[in-house]
Amino acid sequence: MKNKKLRKMILVAILGSIGTVLMQFNFPLPALPGFLKIDFGEIPAVLAVMTMGPVAGIGVELIKNVMHWFFTGSPTGVPVGEMANFVTGLLFILPIYYIFNKFRTTKGLATGLVIGTLAMAIGMSFLNYVIFLPMYTYFLNAPLVTGDAMYTMIVLGILPFNLIKGVMLMVVTLLLFNSMKKWISQQRSELAS
Repeated sequence: MKNKKLRKMILVAILGSIGTVLMQFNFPLPALPGFLKIDFGEIPAVLAVMTMGPVAGIGVELIKNVMHWFFTGSPTGVPVGEMANFVTGLLFILPIYYIFNKFRTTKGLATGLVIGTLAMAIGMSFLNYVIFLPMYTYFLNAPLVTGDAMYTMIVLGILPFNLIKGVMLMVVTLLLFNSMKKWISQQRSELAS
């Protein structure tokens, strides 16, 4: 029992560290706001939820974002970007877990990825409107973005960004899943609580 818990903790720490490294290789998309950057740091969290469950995935997301903030800092002094990334990750990985847990097939994973992408895109559009963009402007002491400017930023920037990010994560995850299917299944059976 203790050995299994220790193994899970080590695996979560390793996946969180890999997520941190992947988060460093971020890049903006042309024609979208420059502060929105694509990274593949969610992939280790997806592997964690597929092999160990939602608590492990949340742990990977937390480790990844805390380490990223520790290494890179924040222009606001407060880790607003890391908080937003953490919530983005949760909105993406939790639907994947619940659907993949029922249907442990490529089709089940693909369905979870599609629903995770939609949850991430819609959820982050709303949360950026009510929480994260106002936090950025407050902590940066910048003029508040409201009205049409806010609507345009969300509809033409944040929503398409998260949809594109979700599709890119979906492609990479499905490619990894097809090559790691046996390992994922083995880890699920060995680490089942």
